[in-house]
Amino acid sequence: MDTKPWLPFYPPEVAPAFDYPKQNLASFLVTSAQKFPNRPAMYFMGKTINYRSLLESSYRMANALRSKGIKKGDRVAIMLPNCPQVVISYYGVLLAGAVAVMTNPLYMEREIAHQMKDSGAKIIITMDMFVSRVEKVIEETELEHMIVTSVADYLPFPKNLLYPIKAKKEGPLPVVNYGSRVHAFKKLLASSPNDPICESVKAEKDLALLQYTGGTTGVPKGVMLTHMNLIANTVQSANWCFQVEDGKERYLAVLPCFHVFGLTVLLNQAIYRAGMLILVPKFEVTMILNLIKKMKPTLFPGAPTMYIALINHPRIKEYDLSSINACVSGSAGLPVEVQDKFEELTKGRLIEGYGLTEASPVTHVNPIWGRRKIGTIGVPVPDTDAKVVDPDTGEEMPIGEPGELIVKGPQVMIGYWNRPEDTFDTLRNGWLFTGDMVTMDEEGYFTIIDRKKDMIIASGFNIYPREIEEVLYEHPSVKEAVVVGTKDDYRGETVRAYIVLKDGASPDLSGLEKFCRSQLAAYKVPREYVFRDSLPKTMVGKVLRRKLLEEEEEGRTG
Repeated sequence: MDTKPWLPFYPPEVAPAFDYPKQNLASFLVTSAQKFPNRPAMYFMGKTINYRSLLESSYRMANALRSKGIKKGDRVAIMLPNCPQVVISYYGVLLAGAVAVMTNPLYMEREIAHQMKDSGAKIIITMDMFVSRVEKVIEETELEHMIVTSVADYLPFPKNLLYPIKAKKEGPLPVVNYGSRVHAFKKLLASSPNDPICESVKAEKDLALLQYTGGTTGVPKGVMLTHMNLIANTVQSANWCFQVEDGKERYLAVLPCFHVFGLTVLLNQAIYRAGMLILVPKFEVTMILNLIKKMKPTLFPGAPTMYIALINHPRIKEYDLSSINACVSGSAGLPVEVQDKFEELTKGRLIEGYGLTEASPVTHVNPIWGRRKIGTIGVPVPDTDAKVVDPDTGEEMPIGEPGELIVKGPQVMIGYWNRPEDTFDTLRNGWLFTGDMVTMDEEGYFTIIDRKKDMIIASGFNIYPREIEEVLYEHPSVKEAVVVGTKDDYRGETVRAYIVLKDGASPDLSGLEKFCRSQLAAYKVPREYVFRDSLPKTMVGKVLRRKLLEEEEEGRTG
């Protein structure tokens, strides 16, 4: 108990350890479809698909992949937004014993080429509107087949007929030349048998997923996640939400399934719990509010930027959000103001958690219906150990002292794909070195200070951007804020704040300066303020600090 001071603060309903079934991750779908065949598995723009139908389509996809030469361990890329096809493709790949390579549909040719070449994917499943980008790089890769779908494929009548007319207004429809290497998704499924197929796997060794790290910290690396890694993290996070009932929940799936956070807390968890996935291909505030009103989701995992956008909607008071019982926020720090306002609107719980691609991703979370500490990432999830160590020596730090977070547990990756040196640097004796700077209090609650790489050193002082951002969010005019370090001849680095103001607010430099000085030590106060209409973000809402600096650089040299 001494080594895990957080265990006494677990809710009594959550066990500190679990048994994880050593099986194919897709077995969760098979089990849920057997127990709840008629229960809706997915809702997409007016169309509902039940578990029996989802499993049958996934079997067809697995058999189709086999017919195209896919063997156990082969990689299959899936480049789709949130739609029924992404779920069918993912489970089809797993059932066939292949490895899913989830690919961001926003990727441009260079990024697609890197991921396809690095992973050695043999097939890519994508949308007609992305085909031209894939075609431009296909000869550089090992891709043998392309399976192409359209948004209209799973729209209900008459939307499926009207979609091409609507799409035409926005520009020419994509032309796809089908042939021996390019196959239409729906036709391929229809011509493939629905014979049950679920490849047996060595759960702790065999890969289920090659998930590429976001390029926010350098060249994307393929994280090798086994069936056991993902099963463990699904069970860990599902049991953390102990009030959730099998076959009853509705998950608002706004986080993209091609991102590991969306994959685990939405796709894997909803299927494990036989819940319904309300699939949303693109985050648009008014549409989300109308969807909540209509479909009454009970769970809404997201990123802080999503909750910020909702609470700042001018007509938010007109919408009933009371169906939402729990939200887990990840991918970036959750400002306290946002948490309070969102809970006031929904009467549900919005709690902050933490994870990283290399850990499938969840390692820490605040108790949802238990003792949470605002501003912290909570405590390690079951079967997970965590320590704070000196980033240079690896020595464990005293309670309350900052250091690098290292974690250990069944959800931690087995390494980086074809990168033994990077694996050696990041994984040591089973411990994953996260690169994030944290503190731990005497009760085992952890607080993120910042990424090691984002730390600003000004005049010899260590400055953590997140602390300054928290202060800026408390200012009544500030909607979004991000803080970066910029080169300074005198101090080494200096603090610059990028601010997006709330509607109707006007820039007030001296007011902001005064406010920050009342809350922060003088050396932490931003020396520069840049007001912007928006901030560059990843699909999951993580602000791209590097992009901000690159834009500034281009502005200076352009």
